Amino acid sequence: MKLILKLIAGILIGILLGFFAPDAIIRVLLTIKLLGGQLIGFTIPLIILFYITSGIASLPKNSGSLLGKTVALSYGSTIIAGSLAFIVASTVIGTMAEPAAAAADSAEKLTSFITLEVPPLFGVMTALATAFLFGLGISITDSKPLKTIAEDGRRIIDLLLSNIIIPLLPFYIAGVFAEMAAEGTVFSTLKTFGLVLALAIFMHWVWITIQYTVTGLALGHSPLKLIKNMMPAYFTAIGTMSSAATIPVTLRQTKQNNVDEAIANFTIPLCATIHLSGSTITLVTCSTAVMALSQHIAIPSLFEMLPFIMMLGVTMIAAPGAPGGAVMAALGLMATMLGFGEAELALMIALYMAQDSFGTACNITGDGAISLWVNKFAKQPQAQAIEQTDS
Repeated sequence: MKLILKLIAGILIGILLGFFAPDAIIRVLLTIKLLGGQLIGFTIPLIILFYITSGIASLPKNSGSLLGKTVALSYGSTIIAGSLAFIVASTVIGTMAEPAAAAADSAEKLTSFITLEVPPLFGVMTALATAFLFGLGISITDSKPLKTIAEDGRRIIDLLLSNIIIPLLPFYIAGVFAEMAAEGTVFSTLKTFGLVLALAIFMHWVWITIQYTVTGLALGHSPLKLIKNMMPAYFTAIGTMSSAATIPVTLRQTKQNNVDEAIANFTIPLCATIHLSGSTITLVTCSTAVMALSQHIAIPSLFEMLPFIMMLGVTMIAAPGAPGGAVMAALGLMATMLGFGEAELALMIALYMAQDSFGTACNITGDGAISLWVNKFAKQPQAQAIEQTDS
């Protein structure tokens, strides 16, 4: 929550400085923005490489068909949630948001004090393909040295995110909004912020309701009771902003929904890593809003957006546990598949971080629904074996 307050302060201070500060102060902020943007761009492929490799390599072994069913349910939930969010967002935001006003002429634009380019070691898609290759390879061969490298690389990126990039974000965002204020494009952007955040949280609850209504009716449980039992986990996640930190509460509440202890112990930690439907809803909603605000990016059709949503569902495996980790992992896809530039990516960070706790709460609440289905699948072979014994 302190990080959210710092980001809001960064936005407000950036706007005020953009309107009233001397050019030299604004150029200092633009220099910070340049350095922050280069660091983020350099780190994105490394996040994808180490987190996805480590995530795939660490999936439970010898779990039989339950692992495949859990992964399939989680991925399907994420894709459906993202598609539904895009349909609603493109309809609502596309008709209400106004594109940002044209920026000032390039001759009048302020620039940073330095010019610096730090190209990443490799592209986003190269990182993604490499991560899948080595993640699956480590899983099949059980290579301890490669697994150690992936996990150590993940820990190094964790330290970079938590100690440098995340603390730098308020200053980076301040530079972005100072530039927009100086160019006269800030107010049209701010008008859309409140609508986007409210719409994202509304869509979270729509998806939670759909998940537990379908699950409850199909499995013979009361949907309201199922949701009520998961509310302690929901509100804990709002406070922690972390699926991992909420696992103990999520486990306890899932067991209260009559999920077997062994199934809950298997699915909840796994889903905390691979089932991020709430984060996907937020990312799709916010990216649609950013496209609506952009002068040069048109909102695509659902079929044109679907490849991005499908890749987003995979990339969410790479989402670091730190606040804002999901958006950091997704920045590369937005740049390569949606054509987002530095300004659009900065807006995505600001929008996502403002509601990160609610997206996390939606993620872990949905994990309880996945567990109920896996619990049903686990009981089917037992029931069939009993029937065969009786006959």
